[in-house]
Amino acid sequence: MGQTGGETVHNRISVLRAERGVSRRQLADALGVHYQTVGYLERGEYSPSLHLALRIAAFFDVPVEVVFALEPFARIGAAPE
Repeated sequence: MGQTGGETVHNRISVLRAERGVSRRQLADALGVHYQTVGYLERGEYSPSLHLALRIAAFFDVPVEVVFALEPFARIGAAPE
């Protein structure tokens, strides 16, 4: 469902939402998608189109690399390797 080559796109959508006090429905409404789509994205069950990824980054006013990555994000507070 939107993923190619079996690659997972990791994201920090739920972290960014929590930091800003934004619900899934509020984010979905701002992006013009169904609120369940936000859940699918957060769980990694759906990889966004480039257009949607850029809109999500713009909504949170951060570079797209802050929201999405091909490798899992380090846990916040984890010691650097």
